[in-house]
Parts: sequence; structure tokens; C-alpha cells
Amino acid sequence: MAEGSRKLASDRRFLLAVFTSEDEILAATTDARDRGLTIADVYTPYAVHGLDKAMDLRPSRLPWVCFALGLAGASFKVWFEFWTSASDWPINIGGKPWNSLPAFFPVTFEVMVLFAALSTVAAFLLGRGLLPGRRAKLASPGVTDDEFALVIEETDASFCVDEVTARFRVMGATYIEERIEQESI
Repeated sequence: MAEGSRKLASDRRFLLAVFTSEDEILAATTDARDRGLTIADVYTPYAVHGLDKAMDLRPSRLPWVCFALGLAGASFKVWFEFWTSASDWPINIGGKPWNSLPAFFPVTFEVMVLFAALSTVAAFLLGRGLLPGRRAKLASPGVTDDEFALVIEETDASFCVDEVTARFRVMGATYIEERIEQESI
């Protein structure tokens, strides 16, 4: 391998704290955010109300994707129905006008819902990198059953593992582990 194309490796350090209840994980996440710690992720077996605020996450853009592509699907369907019934193949059925917009509503609504739903699922999967065949990275095997895990990234030299560990133990952590992940640059 040539000297210029050699990959360098750097270590990222994480602190994993496992809790047994949603109240404990909410309190620990809020405390970590208030102390200025970098929250890498929080793993829970089910959706925890208020966790997005505790992590200080920005609102999702998925509703805008859903709205925009649902509107695009409805617009395309109205244009397609108008084009087929009034321009490409006009047929006089029961004396109705060829461009009868009320007749287009039921199918247009169904196509709008279809476009919105499929585009939202696709945007979520692509945005999160959840591609087929990708293996899940679990912080702890119990997070799919009955455990709650908080992962803190150690971003600088001032991060004191002992201090944070002691703080999490007081808040009810049942298991704490420091992990090192190697990544290529």
C-alpha cells in the first residue's frame, strides 16, 4: 500500500451506563445534557415520552417530507387523471364533463396517502442508514427487552470517567462500562 493512501486509525471513547427504568434514564440523560456531556445515543426497549427533550434533539423533518411528497403524489394524480380523461382519451360517459374534478377526489386521496406513507418510510430508512442487510449495533443485549442504556462520548481530556461513573451510580445505574471504538480516517 502506498504511503499516501494509508489509512490512519483514531480511537473514540465511550461510557455506557445501563439503567432499569425509564425515570432513571430520563434523569440521567437530562443530567448529562445539563453538565455539557456529549450524548452519543440512548437505547430503550420502547419509546420513552420526553426523551427527545432530555437529549435536546431538534424536531424531525419527516412530517415535511410526508407533506411535500403526499402533495406531489396528489398533484401528479390529478394531472394524470385530467390528462387521460380530457386530453388523451376523452370518452363521454353519462353526459358528464371530461374534466370532472369531483370524480378525481377518491383516487387522488388514496394516491396521496400512498405517496406520503411510502416516502416517509423511505426517507426514515435512508436518513438513518438502515439499509437491508445491515447488522444492528446494540449497546447492551438487554436494551431490546428490559434495560435502558445511555452512551456518553468522551470528547476531550477534561472528561473524568470516575466522576461521571459515580454520578450515574447515584442515579441508579446497574452497569457501567468504558468502551473504545476504533475508526478509520
